[in-house]
Amino acid sequence: MNRQEQKRRTRHAIINAAFNLLSEERSLSSISLREVAREAGIAPTSFYRHFADMDELGLTLVDEGGLALRQLMRQARQRIESGGDVIKVSVTTFLEFVTANANAFRLLLRERSGTSIAFRDAVAREIKHFTLELTDYIETHTQLSEEIAALQADAMVKLVFAAGADVIDMNKLQRQQLADQLIRQLRIIAIGAAAFK
Repeated sequence: MNRQEQKRRTRHAIINAAFNLLSEERSLSSISLREVAREAGIAPTSFYRHFADMDELGLTLVDEGGLALRQLMRQARQRIESGGDVIKVSVTTFLEFVTANANAFRLLLRERSGTSIAFRDAVAREIKHFTLELTDYIETHTQLSEEIAALQADAMVKLVFAAGADVIDMNKLQRQQLADQLIRQLRIIAIGAAAFK
């Protein structure tokens, strides 16, 4: 393995270690650099070859969490192209992501209203990317204007993220009930937006 590949793997190990240390009880601000290094299996001094400090790592975690979610939703939209209910597939995909990546989603939720302006801005940027992609999708697949598509996307993203906050601690039956309710709510929003054609 060459030096560049080793560096990439170590950086990835640090990111995964930080995600693993996050939990319902522990936020990013309560995790130390030494803990991250220990979890990643590296010396604390090695951390600085990859990140300037814990804040830079935190911003990277926000970017990674947002990117993973956007990529998953893009894949969901590709599945829809081959036949499937857009709202149902999107909700199922999103809730599966939240359930499988609870720590990453908790990070996005916490830092969205956290004390760090840099983290708040980073989360807002990720949500904006998410909303813009959905706006583009709605505009492309309906005859809605850009303005109405943007309003629809904004309402849907806000509703879905709020549901994501609830689903983290639910059991399977509760998650299914929430998914069914969320699908109906999103359909109501879509019907309302369609009235503006």
